[in-house]
Amino acid sequence: MGSFFFEAAKQEINLLVGVDEEVQKLQGKLGKIKAMLDDAEERHAVKQRNEKLWLEQLQNQYYEMDDILDTWNTARIRAEIEKEEGKPADTNALAAVKKKVWSFVPSPLCWFNPPLRHDVGHMIRKLNEKFDMIVKDKATYGIDFDRQPDVVERPKATSFVDVSEIIGRDIYRDDPLRNLLGVGSLEETNSYRVISLVGMGGIGKTTLAQLAYNHPDVQAHFPKRMWICVSDPFDQCEVAKAIINKIAPGHRSLKYSDLDDLLSEIHNLIREMKYFLVLDDVWTEDSQKWEPFKHALKNGVHGSRILVTTRKHRASEVMGSDLPINLEVLSDEDCWSVLSKIAFSNEEQLRCLEDIGRKLAIKCKGLPLAAKLLGSLMQKNRSREQWNKILDSNLWEVEDIENIQKSILAPLILSYYELTPTMRRCFSFCSVFAKDYFFHKDELVLHWMAQGYVESKTNMEMEDMAEAYFEKLALRSFFQDFKTDEDNDGKIIGCKVHDFAQYMTKNESFEIHGDKKLEINCQSARHLHLEISKEMQHLESIYHAKSLRTLFLLSHERDYEFEMLLSNLFHHFKCLRTLILDCPIKKLPDAVKNLIHLRCLFISKNVEIEELPETFCNQCNLQTLKIENHSYLKKLPQGMGKQINLRHLILNRFHSFNVVFPKGIGKLIGLRTLSVFNIGDENDREGCKLGELKNLNQLRGTLTIYGLENVVNVDEAHNAQLKGKIYLRGLELKFEKPTFYGREERMENDVKLWTALEMPPNLQRLTIWDYQGNTIFPNLGQLPFLEELVIKGLDNVKKNGIVTNPIIMPRLQSLKIDACGKLKSLPNYLRTAPLLMNLVISGSRLLQERCQRGTGENWHKISHISNIKLGWNWVQRNGEPQFDSKTSNQQNEFGAEISDKDDVGAGSAECVVDERVEVDNDEGPEICDADR
Repeated sequence: MGSFFFEAAKQEINLLVGVDEEVQKLQGKLGKIKAMLDDAEERHAVKQRNEKLWLEQLQNQYYEMDDILDTWNTARIRAEIEKEEGKPADTNALAAVKKKVWSFVPSPLCWFNPPLRHDVGHMIRKLNEKFDMIVKDKATYGIDFDRQPDVVERPKATSFVDVSEIIGRDIYRDDPLRNLLGVGSLEETNSYRVISLVGMGGIGKTTLAQLAYNHPDVQAHFPKRMWICVSDPFDQCEVAKAIINKIAPGHRSLKYSDLDDLLSEIHNLIREMKYFLVLDDVWTEDSQKWEPFKHALKNGVHGSRILVTTRKHRASEVMGSDLPINLEVLSDEDCWSVLSKIAFSNEEQLRCLEDIGRKLAIKCKGLPLAAKLLGSLMQKNRSREQWNKILDSNLWEVEDIENIQKSILAPLILSYYELTPTMRRCFSFCSVFAKDYFFHKDELVLHWMAQGYVESKTNMEMEDMAEAYFEKLALRSFFQDFKTDEDNDGKIIGCKVHDFAQYMTKNESFEIHGDKKLEINCQSARHLHLEISKEMQHLESIYHAKSLRTLFLLSHERDYEFEMLLSNLFHHFKCLRTLILDCPIKKLPDAVKNLIHLRCLFISKNVEIEELPETFCNQCNLQTLKIENHSYLKKLPQGMGKQINLRHLILNRFHSFNVVFPKGIGKLIGLRTLSVFNIGDENDREGCKLGELKNLNQLRGTLTIYGLENVVNVDEAHNAQLKGKIYLRGLELKFEKPTFYGREERMENDVKLWTALEMPPNLQRLTIWDYQGNTIFPNLGQLPFLEELVIKGLDNVKKNGIVTNPIIMPRLQSLKIDACGKLKSLPNYLRTAPLLMNLVISGSRLLQERCQRGTGENWHKISHISNIKLGWNWVQRNGEPQFDSKTSNQQNEFGAEISDKDDVGAGSAECVVDERVEVDNDEGPEICDADR
């Protein structure tokens, strides 16, 4: 008996000592499983049900291993933080924590947390046993990762099309024809021109190309027309032979195997020939594949045309297209026209089923192929009962799945499998969003990071890598209904995702609404979109989905016991990486401490939380904390300095000025986003000081600093080292109006503070609110990249002096001045500002009078500016004088609607400058007079 216990104790000791090595082995095994999963997906190796079950087991094993490794690394991070807490703050030591915990080499920490070591050791042992069984089952299920990947059949389109079948493409019908038949200046130097039709699979690119190819005017215009289905891969010799065969069927050169010989024949055959060449379904993004064809095809007659259809913008560019035509989806009405034309043979049938049919048309999401499929499917079903059954089902799960694969799924799957494994994971994650949900690109990037899809590289930020993935997916038409930022070079700021994402993750991603049954595969569920209603019952049935990594919790029920619900959810869903709360919660339960894997927490406007519990600070893996709940939030927890992996702290910039920021924020040296920073007053022992910004040199985007009037020690301004924030592009500096009795003291203090502040060198936008000094920003001459400057509430500035240096801010484009009642003049610098296009002055009566057209003393300084607005009135727009001074119910320069009822007095003009606008400055060193 003693020998038995001795042996058992020995095994336990070996288990504790050997955990570090086992963790390292597990990390390597995890990488192999990931490669196996990616390989199986790329090769379409999973066909039978037993194969799918095996792959699901492997997928579950992967997630379990990843969770155990993350638990281990989290414990090590916490141990290091606790070790450092007893020492003086050392940001370099904190930075080293993250490096240490990812090293699996045994260290003095090898005996930290024995209970955890014991649990992890046993979990790894069980996982290894389970993995061995899964590997053995691989042969049983017949999974062969070495076999050649199956090829998804690519439908070969011909040049024939029934013109009567073309619906909803009138907008696009004329563009290709006009570009094909028109005579442009480029024809004088180039023999041919490339036109491209770009859009997602199934959107109708080939149909439009067929329409143009067969148009009578096109047939008459081009003596030789050629239709080549290129597809993927781009086989240069096969494409060359196809072109030759269209020019001269059966030509002897078709037997050639050398590309140069084939291209030489093309060069000779098209001499003095005006041709129209259609290259359908082009996928290649390799310019070297197409480059050899360019010289051969140049030998045709001027005015020749090449029309390319592709779902990839990059492929269009590679082919040399200077006339891309981007196809949008059909309207719901056009989808209904396509569907009804196929489904109904007489008017009586149409009248009987039109109401349901129109709802089905909406499910087509604008895809002509989907409308045709549903039309064909409905043609076989005549009863309302059958139609309603299909309407209530998932479009991808109707019985006639074979037809769906042929008409819709196949082209989308082709695009999907061409993506890298990382991009496939990123796209599939989008299935967690509800249908027709508009998501913002920046938020999606943070979600991808939280799920671990994006790994950091030495020379590239994770955020930049994720954004590059988004752009590539967008260029491949995986997203739809884009919205762009017109003020930011038209960059995409958000969009919707195609229903195809739901199909690809139907076993992992689930959406439950209050009126639906709680049906969820608890073993495979990883992402859940849950909308709570009073009618929802037996919610505890979803608690078994213990491997959830994403939870979207939504509700508008105000009397629901959300605190209890959250406590239960947090107790069961311990593997969450992303948590989004959009329900009227008043308190975040302490059970949030269970979410040790949490990377991303979004708290929406609907949440009424006033503060986060201190236990929340144990989330040392947290990367993103976004709180948008307007004026509810009162304070941030004291221990936030322990969240050393935090990269984005995002608060509502317009409603967070009273939020108490704790000391220790300066320890979060990995922050990339800090939307708001609030300075506590000198009597606030818990509040943070301006100097906390010292080591936050990775900050990007825009930083808004509130409470600058609380800085009484000028050394804090030096300690902040704003000049070291080289990645900041926007800065808002906000003071608060002084009391009547404190004006003199505030004036002196603000001057000293501003003189001590050193601006970030690469600012593009600057806003200054309620500065009470009497000097006009001498350090603004250090901002060569400044484009926008907004100044508001400069109560003591009376006159701007003359600026001798005309290139202080050479890139300044927009200047906005508001509520500067004593300001009388503008600097002479404005006369030579090379890029200044917009000037807005409001709430500054004296200055507005002196800037009036023709009569104002300052008019000669600003008359060259294209857009000038004084008060509510435009004086000049686009360089043209404006004499209609009444501007009622119109949009002001910030997009806010203005009414005649608004007071335009000098003291009430604070509404003119929207807080969203960032600031610019105009002058370098100058001193301004002030009333004493």
